[in-house]
Amino acid sequence: MIGDSGVEPLRKRSAFLAIAVGGGIAGALDLTQACILFGWDIPLAIAGGLLGRQAFHGGVGTYVLGVLLHFFIACSAAAVYYAASRRLVFLKEHPLVCGLFSGAAVEEVMNLVVLPLSALHSRGPYELHDLILGLLVHMVVVGLPISFSVRRFAK
Repeated sequence: MIGDSGVEPLRKRSAFLAIAVGGGIAGALDLTQACILFGWDIPLAIAGGLLGRQAFHGGVGTYVLGVLLHFFIACSAAAVYYAASRRLVFLKEHPLVCGLFSGAAVEEVMNLVVLPLSALHSRGPYELHDLILGLLVHMVVVGLPISFSVRRFAK
């Protein structure tokens, strides 16, 4: 006989899986595309958000820090989407549309909040082409894996 105590660990497990799988896939796809488009030193730039410009001259430790920070951000985006899906049921019911909008929102939060507040103080003006490309890429490689992961694992 399974009581209420048997259901709670399953609920926690599904939240963990939804966030870990969604954030992991989104982080891997996003980091891979960024490294292909902009070079394999991208993790140093990510670490620069925390450490400042000296991160660009960092070694293996700084590189690993950049990778870890990137996955932390991706898992944070997945956690926010998961938490929102608990109240906004349509986020699970319509993962394609909601995932695309979520990916666009992640891109905008990064450009308008995270980057300006980082140690690099990165802010525009940005080229229109780069803004559109960033939106489209994040809609597909960040938003969709997170939304479909939440739909699959967060029952």
